[in-house]
Amino acid sequence: MSRFALRAALLVATAATVGCDRLTKHLASHALAGEPGRSFLGGAVQLEYAENPGAFLGLGAGWPASVRVTVFAAATVLGLLLIGRLAQQLRRGPALVGLGLIAGGSLSNLADRLANGSVVDFLYVAVGPVHTGVFNVADAAILAGAILVVTFGRRASAASAPA
Repeated sequence: MSRFALRAALLVATAATVGCDRLTKHLASHALAGEPGRSFLGGAVQLEYAENPGAFLGLGAGWPASVRVTVFAAATVLGLLLIGRLAQQLRRGPALVGLGLIAGGSLSNLADRLANGSVVDFLYVAVGPVHTGVFNVADAAILAGAILVVTFGRRASAASAPA
C-alpha cells in the first residue's frame, strides 16, 4: 500500500470510531438513562446505562476528579504519541486500522471525561461463564485495535526481519 493509503486507513478508522462511539453514547443516554436494562439473545447481550468515572472496569473511580482527569488525559496523550510513532513504522493496512481504532476509542472516551467527568457505558455481554463489565463502542474498538496491531504488526516486523 502507498503511504497515502496507509495514512488514510489510519485516519478513517480513527474518525469512524469516534463517530460511531459518540452516536451510540448519545443514543444510550437518551434511550437507556433512567430506564431498566434491556436483554437480548437470552440474556447474552444486555443494554444498561452506566456512567463510569474510572477507566477499565472502574480503575481510578475513587480518585479525586482532578487527579482522574489529569492522569487519564496524560495517559491518552502519551498513548496517542505512541500510536503516531508506531504508525510511522508499520507498513500493513490492518495494523494501521488497529491503531486508528485505538486512537478513536481513546479520543472519544477522553472527550467524555473532559466534558462530563465520566464515560458513558451501556453494553454488557454474558456468554456462559464469561461475563464482561459494562463497556461502550470505544472500549470494544480499543480491544479490536489491539488485536489487529498484535496480529498484523508482528507479521509485518517478522516479515522484514533478516533471516
